Amino acid sequence: MQYEIKQDDKFRFIEEGIGEPLLLLHGLFGALSNFGGKIDYFRSKYRVVVPLLPLLDLDLLHTTVGGLEKFVHKFIEHRNYTNINVLGNSLGGHIALMYVLRHPERIKSLILTGSSGLFENGMGDTYPKRGDYEYIRKKTELTFYDPAMATKELVDELYETVNVRIKAVKVIALAKSAIRNNLGEEVSQIKQPTLLIWGNNDAITPPFVGQEFHKLIPNSELHFIDKCGHAPMMERPEEFNAILLEFLQKLNEPAAVA
Repeated sequence: MQYEIKQDDKFRFIEEGIGEPLLLLHGLFGALSNFGGKIDYFRSKYRVVVPLLPLLDLDLLHTTVGGLEKFVHKFIEHRNYTNINVLGNSLGGHIALMYVLRHPERIKSLILTGSSGLFENGMGDTYPKRGDYEYIRKKTELTFYDPAMATKELVDELYETVNVRIKAVKVIALAKSAIRNNLGEEVSQIKQPTLLIWGNNDAITPPFVGQEFHKLIPNSELHFIDKCGHAPMMERPEEFNAILLEFLQKLNEPAAVA
């Protein structure tokens, strides 16, 4: 399904449905298409918002996790969203974590899937290799349990990105920023209910990363999905949606009376 990309001031985003905001933040090589199954499934119950993150459009000085968190903050302030359920995949999870730590008053719940912020297997010091299509294809396949998920369209898009020098430099800058911004000493401050959905076969943020987040974030629950890599919302959308829906519904149940 095609969605209208709205423009408000300098911000471009998708917004479908009404109700509490469900804000979706994609990763470094993510796109709006990553969340198609989420928008369709949740738009009848929530205001699903997907901002287009300027991952490779900021100046080099601000091409950092912190720079992207500031962009998200300005977007949320401009749109005046409150009581937000924020979901982040990979680098998007890292941005969400930083936002919750800095602006907890606007966040109702946090959902992380394959999030960086504690540990991630990067693309390696040689990444990105420009001009080596096969290398890029293998790195794209690493995202998924099923390598067939790395379609030619996805590989072509990534290959095109890393063959533009300034974009390749910014990819490296963001990857290094994510490694530098380790949040291990801060995430225990998060008070919001937190849902962790991890692929059992995630090679980029392996299962132990999900377990570590679960141990560090006080009010968290952890779910693993089998035969699933770094992008569960793409690879196992039905299971992902069921886990997320149950979590969101529990948040809205009246507190049990003793």
